[in-house]
Amino acid sequence: MARSRRGGLKSIFAHKTTPSSPSPSPSSTSSSLSASPIASPIHTFSDSMMEENIEIAESMIRKWKTENSNHELFSGDRREAKEFIKSVKNLQRAMHYFVSENAIHEKLVHAQCLMQVAMKRLEKEFYQILSSNRDHLDPETISVSFSSHASFKSRSSCSDEDEIGSEDEIQIAEDSVSESVSTIAMSDLKMIAECMISLGYSKECVKIYKIIRKSIIDEGLYRLGIERLSSHQIQKMEWEVLEVKIKSWLGAMKVAVNTLFAGERFLCDFVFSNFHFIRESCFTDIAKEGAISLFQFPEFVAKGKKSPEKMFRILDLYDSVSDLWPDIESIFSFESTTIVRSHAIASLLKLGEAIRAMLMEFESAIEKDMSKSALPGGGVHPLTRYVMNYLCFLSDYSGIVSDVVADWPLPAQAAALPDAYFETSSLNGDEDSLTKAVTVRFAWLILVLLCKLDGKAELYKVDVSLSYLFLANNLNYIVSKVRSSNLHFLLGENWISKHESKVRQYSSGYERMAWNNVLATIPSQNSTMPPSIESIKECFNNFNSAFESAYRKQSAWVVPDGKLRNEIKVSICGKLVNSYRRFYDEYRVLLRSERNSESFVRYSPDDLVNYLSDLFTGSKVSGSSSNSSSVNSRSSR
Repeated sequence: MARSRRGGLKSIFAHKTTPSSPSPSPSSTSSSLSASPIASPIHTFSDSMMEENIEIAESMIRKWKTENSNHELFSGDRREAKEFIKSVKNLQRAMHYFVSENAIHEKLVHAQCLMQVAMKRLEKEFYQILSSNRDHLDPETISVSFSSHASFKSRSSCSDEDEIGSEDEIQIAEDSVSESVSTIAMSDLKMIAECMISLGYSKECVKIYKIIRKSIIDEGLYRLGIERLSSHQIQKMEWEVLEVKIKSWLGAMKVAVNTLFAGERFLCDFVFSNFHFIRESCFTDIAKEGAISLFQFPEFVAKGKKSPEKMFRILDLYDSVSDLWPDIESIFSFESTTIVRSHAIASLLKLGEAIRAMLMEFESAIEKDMSKSALPGGGVHPLTRYVMNYLCFLSDYSGIVSDVVADWPLPAQAAALPDAYFETSSLNGDEDSLTKAVTVRFAWLILVLLCKLDGKAELYKVDVSLSYLFLANNLNYIVSKVRSSNLHFLLGENWISKHESKVRQYSSGYERMAWNNVLATIPSQNSTMPPSIESIKECFNNFNSAFESAYRKQSAWVVPDGKLRNEIKVSICGKLVNSYRRFYDEYRVLLRSERNSESFVRYSPDDLVNYLSDLFTGSKVSGSSSNSSSVNSRSSR
């Protein structure tokens, strides 16, 4: 090779003529023609260098010619792979040089033939790396590298104005990310892509990349359980079947976005970092179809029947899409993937509409409850349990509900209510309008329930005291559910305090209506008239009759909440037993000399306490005879 270079220098100095040398005379010209051969074309140092580039490239290319080599260039010594790339680039420089110098046609033809052989080799290597490293270039592995090295991503996603040279870019990749099979494969792909595209072979390179990578995305979505279903297919499904598919979609959504598509976007950005149009085209063609299928699913589900029972799955779908929206917007940021973002937005809008429709249907279902029979014992009504359990679950999605109802006005009936009803602690201070909107919405739904319960309390016409107990039980259940759920933070302590005060009012109303008749049979302590034996007997008889009647009636009544039950019992005992004890202690002595005094004084104060302690558990006691036998047995004990 050194000999060739020296020969080239010798020819340059031997044959080069200067334009400024004087023209030879005719005589000297004739003697010169006879004495020396015709001057050959000028052969410069640059000519020699370019010829040498072609010779070196030919040696390397022939060695790795596709049909002559079954070995993989990039699987062995990577220094030789880099030398191969370098020689191909030098071959390109030589071709450009000879074109600009109007060089001999044969040199260009030869160089072009070598270039085609080299490109076939690189095309084969590119395909081989993509196909043999499917496991190492799966989106999960790539996305891990992506999330661990965000700065590396920003470099690989540089704009066309901030291009980094191929060699430097590979070095950055190898320095920034731990040396592994996946990162080596990515670097090799980038090296080959840079070379092929810069030499005008982008079509061949991109075609291979798209075919292989799209098959990986499609396979990944299939493994995640993402089916390509039409709107018609989804509308025809039974809810139980569709719910299973929704669960599958929810489990796959985050993986699909943050792993599958994010990893693919990162790989495209890295391999084609200096070619914006190509990396956009590759990612769009690879991911668009699968992404549209993924984001259309919740949109189609939202078009189905707006039943309140479906609310929480719809909320889950909304939560999933809205939570991942920043990632979706970032991953599918290209102009050509606008349609993917549009489907994600359409899903959110349709799901939001479905949630509002279901809230309206839920409110309507409360108002239309037609159960006409009074609940035995005045306990917690099934409607109360259903509505409050529903609202407690719904409050777990308060962030989503606030987004959905932010600009959604309350019904006209709610707007007509005084603002004082909606003044809760959570609405004070600097709370934003979204929180206020969802707070008012929950307060309104509970008010609809309370109004319905007021109507149901009227079913207890036989005994007004039981209607008060019914209201106390149900409102206490509502307050308890609010206090033990996220409703507490939405409605606040003021709301809870106001309604706890109402529970006490209902309890007092029950005590007054149920036990005032019994208390009225006990003579007042302020009476100055000396009672006769007969009047004392009459007082005891009246008390016995009133107490037995009240107890017999209320023995089937219930107070499910233990705390409220004890509060009511303590309150009744404090009023009834204390008054009776005073009367009992004062006049029982006067009746001891009377025959059959036990028939008048049936109950001791302790007996009353025992009887009252049995109340509100729903265990019915029948008749005064059983009462009397119970008293006798307790007295004997």
